Amino acid sequence: MKTNKKPPLWLLTLLIMFPQLVETIYSPALPDIARAFQVGSERAAQTHSVYFVAFAVGVALWGWLSDRVGRRPAMMAGLLCYGAGSALALVATDFSILLLARMVAAIGAAAGSVVVQTMLRDSYESTALARVFSVMGAALAISPVFGLVSGGWLVSLYGHTGVFVALVTLALMLLILTACLLPETRSENTSGSRFGGLVCRMAGDGRLWKNAMLVALLNTMLFSYYSLAPFLFGQLGWSARAFGWTGILLAFASLSGSLWNRKLLSIGLSPEQLVKNACLLALLSGVAAWILQQSVWILVPVVGVVIAYGIAIPNVLSQALSQYREQAGAAGALFGLVYYLLLGMMLGLAGIVQQLGLVLTACAVIACLCSLSRR
Repeated sequence: MKTNKKPPLWLLTLLIMFPQLVETIYSPALPDIARAFQVGSERAAQTHSVYFVAFAVGVALWGWLSDRVGRRPAMMAGLLCYGAGSALALVATDFSILLLARMVAAIGAAAGSVVVQTMLRDSYESTALARVFSVMGAALAISPVFGLVSGGWLVSLYGHTGVFVALVTLALMLLILTACLLPETRSENTSGSRFGGLVCRMAGDGRLWKNAMLVALLNTMLFSYYSLAPFLFGQLGWSARAFGWTGILLAFASLSGSLWNRKLLSIGLSPEQLVKNACLLALLSGVAAWILQQSVWILVPVVGVVIAYGIAIPNVLSQALSQYREQAGAAGALFGLVYYLLLGMMLGLAGIVQQLGLVLTACAVIACLCSLSRR
């Protein structure tokens, strides 16, 4: 497949980091938001679950638009949408308005996931694509450092309003970089028709459904920490700034997982083997987290979960849509729509349960079953 000029890998890295970065900046603000809007921890945590349901809508929207009008315009529109949602959150005085603002922001942030992944699939193939996804995984590994640390610092100095100011500023900066430096990668051979046929084909693809379930479960394990841990550590007497420093540990774990993934791929292990082993590691870590969830030592098994995430996710994402390259944007949109809807529902349940160890263990059990039956 012939494409236009390859986009700068560093810019794609920043853009794919964007959705996770903004959520980790936001996470330390949850207790402050609960106090400011006079809602409980379960209700505050729902700002995560509604975010990912709306994120799923955004994935479908930007994936479809990226095939229709191009990758570059879709990315720019997504950043504008995210900035508008964060600006609305900044001035919100009612919790329902905050939820609406979070949904608008989520729709925009989704462009950083689906459009960037589509551009990568436009520009790379096969083993090269798996390696690039590993690089992206390593880059995503450092986002909790910037996100949780800066988020905790902003909350300690300026409260949740400081977080939303930072999010608006970040969206504007990325919009300027995208407008100046991001080329179009959509091929002239990209198919924008037969969308109904694509839906039917993907709906009957059992392997694709298992991949979507795996992505949703692995992300639920990661983001349940971001939504539940601020309250858990608050009960242990930690401040928002102190909680933010746990991002360094998570970043080290995620980076380790990504580097191990690259090493293991280079010595001949298959992506399927790596996914199975990563899910087993997540299960062992989840059980340990359940045992230790009333102690600060829960951070040790959480490290194991994040290492498993860093190994499994690049292998699932690089293989999931290998049979849909002719409609990469639309296929990526539908795939993302499914797994982000699943993620939103799972995080909603996690917010109700409010038991991090139980959530990690349950997700890992199901992930192991999916990986064992994956072909």
